[in-house]
Amino acid sequence: MIVVTGATGTVGRPLVTALAAAGEQVTAVSRRPGDGTLPDGVRHHRADLAVAGSLRPVLDGADALFLLLSGELLLDGGGAAPRALLDAAVAGGVRRVVLLSSQATGTRPRSASHARLRAFEEAVRGSGSDWTVLRPSGFHSNAFAWAEPVRTARTVAAPFGDVALPTVDPQDLAEAAAAVLREDGAPRTGGRAQERTHAGRTYVLTGPAPVSPREQAAALGSALGEPVAFHELTREEARGHLLTVMPETVAEGTLDILGEPTDAERQVSPDVERLLGRPASSFAAWARRNAAAFR
Repeated sequence: MIVVTGATGTVGRPLVTALAAAGEQVTAVSRRPGDGTLPDGVRHHRADLAVAGSLRPVLDGADALFLLLSGELLLDGGGAAPRALLDAAVAGGVRRVVLLSSQATGTRPRSASHARLRAFEEAVRGSGSDWTVLRPSGFHSNAFAWAEPVRTARTVAAPFGDVALPTVDPQDLAEAAAAVLREDGAPRTGGRAQERTHAGRTYVLTGPAPVSPREQAAALGSALGEPVAFHELTREEARGHLLTVMPETVAEGTLDILGEPTDAERQVSPDVERLLGRPASSFAAWARRNAAAFR
């Protein structure tokens, strides 16, 4: 059995769908009651990862755990201790843990905004399980924040209009997570015949090419068949918007990445193609697939 936390979110929902379609026994975990849209045969369990004990009943008999963190678990000092969650998983019999982390945990090792994720990475690596860490770049789907102004005024407002980053499609993340959860991988050359190549690995997951906010606005316009104007915000204007939805440390860390990315954050990783056997999906393809949200 595979337990998927954050199962009703941007990555968790398509991951549950992919696993169920492959014939896996899946338990979907979220903090809110199920909405009845999960695939047939998938069991829903309500639990709060901020309370490690709430997860124990659903972990009994589980083979693998997909760990997606949100809310207070991402804030330093908030929620359950990382080690407590991993101890609960291992005590329940979980042998494989896949953590959805962030590229910035590697590229910005001293960033306060990602300290909590770094703590969870350390706990996963020390859990005694077969672990894999997925470090995605920013999501294509962050563009949903522009849906209303695109619908009403055909305008996108964002900072750092010409800074390009290789954002990634959440559907690719879900499919990559499904591959890691389901597959041991091919044996290493010269290694033991049954050695698991996903175990002990960290994958950086990006899109196929860097894309700037100005280029994203143009891609949305192409998907809609109408021009979408771009208005560049100052850092302070963008900071004000972000502070309405996230803590200050996270807002500042986000703006640092968007405005002054490191060389590593600008690079395209081959790991999506390695895991899926196909190229990563572009922002333009994502925009075409989700155009209805912007009409």
